[in-house]
Amino acid sequence: MIEAETAPKADVRPARTPRHVGVIMDGNGRWALGRGLPRIEGHRRGVEALRRTVRAAIEFGLDYLTVYSFSSENWSRPIEEVSDLMGLLKRFIREDLSELYKIGVKIKVIGTRDNLKPDILALLEEAETLTRANNRLTLVVAFNYGSRQEIAAAARLIAYKVAAGLIDAAAIDETMLAQHLDTAGIPDPDLIIRTSGEQRLSNFLMWQAAYSEFVFLPIHWPDFDRQAFAAALAEFAARDRRFGGVTLPQQNAKVKI
Repeated sequence: MIEAETAPKADVRPARTPRHVGVIMDGNGRWALGRGLPRIEGHRRGVEALRRTVRAAIEFGLDYLTVYSFSSENWSRPIEEVSDLMGLLKRFIREDLSELYKIGVKIKVIGTRDNLKPDILALLEEAETLTRANNRLTLVVAFNYGSRQEIAAAARLIAYKVAAGLIDAAAIDETMLAQHLDTAGIPDPDLIIRTSGEQRLSNFLMWQAAYSEFVFLPIHWPDFDRQAFAAALAEFAARDRRFGGVTLPQQNAKVKI
């Protein structure tokens, strides 16, 4: 179960904490394979790592934590593994939803829903409904999610509105497109962490990550713990985020070039 500790440990919390962190939870299968275990055991341990990460996110003072739990491409995995993953999702919601609600976590699910089975859809909607008024941490669960699909759906919706006369095509800009994404109303991630040593986005928050910092960790997701999270946050705190500008050493000012 997820329980929030009363206070963060000052020795691992960086002075500059991001508001929003995205996590690509990669390496469950390789973690299991390296130990001679079935892949499902890696996914089970991955759920435990997710519990630790939510607890740590609260301690570190994050406002948003987005986790890439199941991509739109993951349906191509063996049917037995997909079934196991759906089972773990159900178990996580049934066992942890009450605790998440009690500690003030708000759950927001992003991704395509029209092809989900009714029992899975009902669980996701239950999680969102129960925690809707919470404001301690927003846990954004990217489930059946793909960034290209998200952007295409936003463009399609805007096109429908233009055709219906609701939007002037000349008014379409970055802000309008962002307002039609699944993440509308959620700030872009300041930091994206990926485990397992891979260094790519894999169709995760591609629009939103335009100015995100990236930390790639060599450990597999089941080994991700509070200390690893703190180290990633510390690396983020040491970065100079210029957002397309340049920092002038003397004036400590930023200008765009």
